[in-house]
Amino acid sequence: MALNTPVCDFGWQAPDFELEDTHGSRQTLASLRGPNGLLLMFICNHCPYVKAIIDRICRDARELQAQGIGVAAIMSNDPAEYPEDSVENMQRVARDLNFSFPYLHDSTQEVARRYGAVCTPDFFGFNRDLQLQYRGRLDASGRMPAPPDARRELVEAMRLVAETGCGPHEQTASMGCSIKWRD
Repeated sequence: MALNTPVCDFGWQAPDFELEDTHGSRQTLASLRGPNGLLLMFICNHCPYVKAIIDRICRDARELQAQGIGVAAIMSNDPAEYPEDSVENMQRVARDLNFSFPYLHDSTQEVARRYGAVCTPDFFGFNRDLQLQYRGRLDASGRMPAPPDARRELVEAMRLVAETGCGPHEQTASMGCSIKWRD
């Protein structure tokens, strides 16, 4: 079932967490943030919405990291029900796609609940004070990739956040598959 993210709650403070990445390292909010902000992305391996944009996620993450924005992806789905989202498959995807950012496993789903993540992909863009400034989409893609010349909404928004500390007032919600919650 496709879901849309809620509108941005400007200024909402990022909750702290500690999660293990695909290399076995522990990551925290403090270790992930960059001097100009932080982008957290709730993604997974099996979602067709994520698969349609994963190459552009990787491209945009590198560009944002070069601008001093920390980037990380979090996988919160239940791998017992969705084996494609297992830790082993997370490691394979991160390696095969040469992720420049940590790919974190939210095994208890606590982080997704604390952040109010609803779908994959779900983007949370924070300023340098870790206040939420963007809760929109990557671009006009849905289950099919947008054209190569599609407006890069996430990159534009995070550039603005890095420069001014504030995100754009107009944001289009991200759409994707629901988080696969445990019973």
